[in-house]
Amino acid sequence: MMHLSPPDSAPNRFAELLAACCRQERVAQRRLYGQFHGFALSVCQRYARDRDQAMEAANDGFLKVFRDVGRFDTQRHPDDLPGSFRAWLKRIMVHTAIDHYRANERHQHQQELDDVTLNHAAHGATPLDKLSYDELLALVQCLPPAYRTVFNLSVIDGFSHEEIAAQLHISEGTSKSNLFKARAHLRTMLAKCTMLEQMRYVV
Repeated sequence: MMHLSPPDSAPNRFAELLAACCRQERVAQRRLYGQFHGFALSVCQRYARDRDQAMEAANDGFLKVFRDVGRFDTQRHPDDLPGSFRAWLKRIMVHTAIDHYRANERHQHQQELDDVTLNHAAHGATPLDKLSYDELLALVQCLPPAYRTVFNLSVIDGFSHEEIAAQLHISEGTSKSNLFKARAHLRTMLAKCTMLEQMRYVV
């Protein structure tokens, strides 16, 4: 495994790194890749079927990053340049992961809109609210692909149902339905996990 030097976190150094990437300098590109690869992979893994698919999406995303890095506005948030770049990179990774989802999953796992009460909402705190971020993501990975994708886009990444519908080429009603059913699946899985944990202590 290649060992990389510490990340370029100071705004001026980071600006120099991006400028070198704009010049397509391979050393700078490798450094940027090493600095953000773990983050990019974690974003893609939330949408992918497995780690291999996530790696493929992340690498495709980096190709877009290196192609379009000149479009990133380094003057927009000069005091938090690495942070603003991270947000820009995240958007690219989410869209790339969605492209992979549409190509590999959608036609195999399309969820039909069925008769569910979309306006039903749980009031107050639910068991899902008490999960840590990592625990929630572990459960989300167990959802059917269509439910998992809508849940990630809506709950984790903050997209509206209108935006989700446009990205996934589905109706807003289907997006709302899949989110509703994703939450229901998560509550069921959480209940099973809680029951198994209780049984372990009894035994």
